[in-house]
Amino acid sequence: METRTFAQSVRVLCAAGAAAWALPVALLTSATSAAAPCPDVEVVFARGTTEPPGVGGVGQAFVDALRGQVGGRSVGVYAVNYPASHDFARSTPAGADDARSHIEATAANCPNTRMVLGGFSQGAGVIDLASNGLPVPVTDRVAAVADFGGPRTAFSDSLSVGPLPVLNPVLAGRAIDMCVPNDPICYEGGWDMSAHNAYVATGMVQQAAQFAARRLR
Repeated sequence: METRTFAQSVRVLCAAGAAAWALPVALLTSATSAAAPCPDVEVVFARGTTEPPGVGGVGQAFVDALRGQVGGRSVGVYAVNYPASHDFARSTPAGADDARSHIEATAANCPNTRMVLGGFSQGAGVIDLASNGLPVPVTDRVAAVADFGGPRTAFSDSLSVGPLPVLNPVLAGRAIDMCVPNDPICYEGGWDMSAHNAYVATGMVQQAAQFAARRLR
């Protein structure tokens, strides 16, 4: 009986100790989440076809350039979560749904955050498509849109069924549409696929970041 009582006591003490240890950890985790501030600026960027998950090379260069031009303001980054595959009929709408969901959530949860939307190649189409489903109060929170090498040509149209995505007209005055000459994805009659990978080298990423930074003032 004494042995059983002692063992029971040990179990009770251990349980109490575990609970006492877990409580501060839970509180700390909760406090950390609650304390995570909304950024001053949120960049929502969709990578190009076949690029690995993330914002992609053009997207990262754009984010880096923008951060260097917004002073001490904080810049958050959201990489649109989508396949970025050659199955455009499924991939692009999936990206648009994810981008739209994040944009709307940011508008609802971070009332003082201004957003910059952007995309490269198929990612530009993703952003354009997503923009058309946004209500006006949400589009009011979008300071700028930067598209790079977006699908604009008959060649691009031939790669997928249905019409090419177009940007919400409400955002037209806040958008910059970058296209390297002879890029067949965005330049009608273009023939040089290497041009499609020249947005950083040509300085167009820097130019777009300057445009977005001015829109954020």
